[in-house]
Parts: sequence; structure tokens; C-alpha cells
Amino acid sequence: MIRVLLSGCMGKMGHMLVEVIGAAPDMTVCLGVDSAVTPGTVSPYSFPVVASFDKADAEPDVIVDFSRPAALESLLDFAEARRTAVVLATTGYSDEQKARIDAAAARIPVFYSANMSPGVNLLCALVKKAAAFLGEDYDIEIVEAHHNKKIDAPSGTALMLAESAMSASSAATWTHCGRSGKNCPRQPGEIGIHAIRGGTVVGEHSVLFLGDNEVIELKHSAQSRAVFARGAVRAARFIVGVPAGKYDMSDLIGKD
Repeated sequence: MIRVLLSGCMGKMGHMLVEVIGAAPDMTVCLGVDSAVTPGTVSPYSFPVVASFDKADAEPDVIVDFSRPAALESLLDFAEARRTAVVLATTGYSDEQKARIDAAAARIPVFYSANMSPGVNLLCALVKKAAAFLGEDYDIEIVEAHHNKKIDAPSGTALMLAESAMSASSAATWTHCGRSGKNCPRQPGEIGIHAIRGGTVVGEHSVLFLGDNEVIELKHSAQSRAVFARGAVRAARFIVGVPAGKYDMSDLIGKD
């Protein structure tokens, strides 16, 4: 039985993960960690919950994190001290935090992806192929939409899609988030990224390739958080027992 420590257990994704893991015959949640927990909080789950990793008393096989970037340092300290595998599904990390993730991956297995949906990762592969084929004759714009409680913009997935395009085409070299003003013509190498926030939208991402007299659009729409929860569970199964290193969905898809 794989023992999971769930970071961000009180959030919407946390609740969804508890449901998905509860239905898995080979997994169980042994502890939840969430900064929303207060001294009087009664766990809504069958497992205990604590406010921070310095209060965590458990020996999990893997930590699955859907929380906030502020939790990263204490999470990795906990994981490194116990040589515990980690699945990071939080977005909005700074460059310094990404370097911290890389450093941890030298000591423990770290699965890191800005989006746990297999469909989104397929979209990244399609974007990469399209960018390589279409080249400088097409401008690239990315539009993403999320619910009104999302705290980071643009989304980690939008940035992941932009990175896919930039890795394949020398005509796409930098991102421009939002566009405002009277004198802001499109610049060479630019990928425009635009964020929409409202309602209860789970997540939508469109990548547009705009050429002379035609537009090619690649799109993914998530209709339930269960998509991301199931992807995270697959990642947790994969990461337990593998050597130290940094892994992502391409490793998981390749294994499958």
C-alpha cells in the first residue's frame, strides 16, 4: 500500500484527491498538511491534518502537493530528511524556487509538472510540432481561462505551452503577458499570453497560430478537477521507488 502525504488537503484539489485516492486499491492518505488548519480544526477526513510540515509526524512513501508556492521550502526539507518522493503540482514558483526543486532532485525523486492532465501534455507535444512546422510565418498567441480564485497569472500551463513552442521554433523566443496601450505593435519572437479569470472555470487553454488568411487553434478544456487528480495519482505511483532525479509527464507517458 502506497502511503500518501497530501499537501494542500483542505483545498478543492485536495478534496478531489482524497476522493480519487480513496477509490484506489493500492493507495491511502496517511496525513494531510494545509496552512488553513487551525488549532481547533477537526479533520473532515479519516486521516489527521496539521498546519505545517514541522508538525507532521508520518513516514509517507510519497508527498503529493497541490498547495501554494510558499509551502515549497518546508515540504522539500521534510522530504529530503526522509528521502521521500515528491509530486509537485503547484504553479507560480519563482526562478529561485525552481532552482530549489532542481537541487532537491539531486537527492530525492521529484515529479514536477505545471499540469497533471495527460491531455494537456499531449497538447504541449502538438504545440511543439506545430511551432516547428509553421515557423516564422505564423504568430503565436495563448489564451487561458480559470476560476476567479486562482492566484497566479498567467497559468503555469500557459507558460508550459509557450516553452513548448519556444523549444521548437527559433521564431518564438519570448513571452509577452497581456497587451495594453496605444503603441504596442507585435514584436519579433513574441508569444502573447492572455489570462481570463471568472466564475468556476476549471481550466481552458487555447494556442493560436495566426498566419496570412488562416488561423490554426489547438485547445484543451478541463471539465473537472478529477482530470488533474487522476494524473497526480498516476505520477505518485510512478515516482515511488525510482532513483533520485527530476521527472515529468513525458517520463510517465513514456513508461506507459
